[in-house]
Amino acid sequence: MAFPKIGNIAPAFTLLDQDGGKVSLKDYRDKSNVVLYFYPKAMTPGCTNQACGIRDSKAAFKKANTVVLGVSPDPVARLGKFIDKEGLNFTLLSDEDKAVTEKYGCWGLKKFMGRESMGVLRTTFIIGKDGRLKHVMDKVKTKSHHDDVLDLIKELGL
Repeated sequence: MAFPKIGNIAPAFTLLDQDGGKVSLKDYRDKSNVVLYFYPKAMTPGCTNQACGIRDSKAAFKKANTVVLGVSPDPVARLGKFIDKEGLNFTLLSDEDKAVTEKYGCWGLKKFMGRESMGVLRTTFIIGKDGRLKHVMDKVKTKSHHDDVLDLIKELGL
């Protein structure tokens, strides 16, 4: 499946957050930029590195008028535990049926330690205040993800 096209309106969605509340992409339209990142599983080493980098960069994201939304197929309860365990300060969304993950082209064949399986392809989308997709990062380094995204937001002039 292909990623949504840069320049187009980002695909709409409504998902449950870590507290069971509904969050829609349209909630941020004309208010702030959105970093929408898809990750495989809460409380795993790579996903924890990535989330903690975002947590520690909250002030920089706020200065860039950008909210961060993390999406995984984890159930709501696991997301809440992840937030509590790591002191995360941004919204995580549950996509248990993987409908949004598939809509964004982030479900596919992965290779890990010589084995192939279907799973979440770690991908980040930068969406402008106008709701349009500005950039797709499909080569994500979990340890520097936060800095890489912030650099892109500056480059894009958002």
